[in-house]
Amino acid sequence: MIFSKACEYGIRATIYIAQQSLNNKRPNLKDISKEIDSPEAFTAKILQQLVKGKVIQSVKGANGGFEINNKKMGKVKLKDIVKAIDEDFDYKICVLGLKLCSELRPCPVHHKYKHIKAELKNMLQSTNLLDLSDGLKDGKTCLRF
Repeated sequence: MIFSKACEYGIRATIYIAQQSLNNKRPNLKDISKEIDSPEAFTAKILQQLVKGKVIQSVKGANGGFEINNKKMGKVKLKDIVKAIDEDFDYKICVLGLKLCSELRPCPVHHKYKHIKAELKNMLQSTNLLDLSDGLKDGKTCLRF
């Protein structure tokens, strides 16, 4: 597990909301929770963090729910979602949990793992929400089994 459970659910919820927004729909908490297979109370907290982080919008009222501006989807990167949920996520963290792990004082797996961390950072910075929601729409990807 690379991300916290909250972050995993946050990514899944954001992708689902994006896909629904592309279809001009605003899913509510219950719909999102069911779709990503997450407890409602936990999902509510995650959605609050995503709204606070300006990743998604909350719309109140009879036709309310959660949405993402379609024009914004190409600009929202995975790193934005991760930052909204796991504020302290660090690409430099030691895979073994050592406080001081660097090129000068590497842990036993540092040199084997550093390219994976670099690829993860690149993926989070370059992957946008539109790409991820298109996979759902096309049936090439899924959010639950």
